[in-house]
Amino acid sequence: MSLPLFPVTVVGSFPRPEALRRSLRRGVPDADVLEQARVEVLALQEAAGVDIVSEGEQGRDSFFSFIATKLGGVRLMSLAEMLDWVEDKAAFERLLAALDVPAFAIKNPVVEGKLSRKTTLAGDELAWAKSHTGKPVKVALPGPYLLSRSMWVKRLSADTYPTKESLGADVVAVLRAELIALRDAGADFVQFDEPVLSEVAFAGPHATHSFMCAALSEKASPESELEFAVELINQVVEGVEGIRTGLHVCRGNWSRDESVLLAGPYDALVPYFARMKVNQLVLEYATERAGSFAPLAALPDDKEIGLGLVNPRTSEIEPVEQLVARVQELLSYRPAESIFLNPDCGFGTFSDRPINTLDVAQKKLESLSLAAQTLRA
Repeated sequence: MSLPLFPVTVVGSFPRPEALRRSLRRGVPDADVLEQARVEVLALQEAAGVDIVSEGEQGRDSFFSFIATKLGGVRLMSLAEMLDWVEDKAAFERLLAALDVPAFAIKNPVVEGKLSRKTTLAGDELAWAKSHTGKPVKVALPGPYLLSRSMWVKRLSADTYPTKESLGADVVAVLRAELIALRDAGADFVQFDEPVLSEVAFAGPHATHSFMCAALSEKASPESELEFAVELINQVVEGVEGIRTGLHVCRGNWSRDESVLLAGPYDALVPYFARMKVNQLVLEYATERAGSFAPLAALPDDKEIGLGLVNPRTSEIEPVEQLVARVQELLSYRPAESIFLNPDCGFGTFSDRPINTLDVAQKKLESLSLAAQTLRA
């Protein structure tokens, strides 16, 4: 994969048109509506100058709950339905209200039997994109820690998997098989989404659970949880050559109200990032909630940074000169050859909870592309 300096890419999702959202609510997207949405999203990226494109997750109801239709042993439940199964129902209800989370609009896959990979998770997305563009293609998958944590609900899962740790081995097997299949089918970049790592690092042991992808299972110390996350991702990617791999970490992307999203610098996570055998860390830096670039200096020299520079939750278009200045600031800590430019997160994480419009997404990507051109010059 030949790329220019400061390649521009995306994190994953784009808003779906209303017709597609209605179709997704029925469980299976209408083929013609899905095709039209995919064509529009891909054309948007190409017009904006994106160097590594994606299918835009148009056929997914969210960045991770879509797997319920691809895996055996998994049941898809709305957060409202999960209220009947969580151990502290009253606390969960208070949490949803405080964090501005729509209990009926967001769904979570829950393990209630032996996990198995019935079909490819994202091979259809890749095949479509490869047949419609000559550009390198990126595919996002939910990460192994996120799945081990969010899919395990004690009262539903414990008969098959006594702990979330016991579920981890089967999650690794599913994701490793998918990674190899995507590589063999021509994917250029596979990104594993692990937003819940920030909840682990910032909330502390046994703290009230924040809403990070319905990560409801009890956690041990942050150190133990992060060690588990390192172990899982390394088992997924170990020895898989011929494809770029990345790990995406954010602080929540379900609301435009920044006050309900997590805050904290990457300092506590960097020692664990350094030991993860992925090529790239895709990190949000468009808001002050992420802290400074200084902790990134401690990463190995060969670790790439997918630098989040535009906020997917706002309507304001970041000025090109502002983006250029931010990259120049990062150059004090990381080599130019290791820096990719991207939004902080997806533009449409949950299909029924779009946080932006396609028009704004295109303008923000255009700003990123112009910044990259300026930096290359």
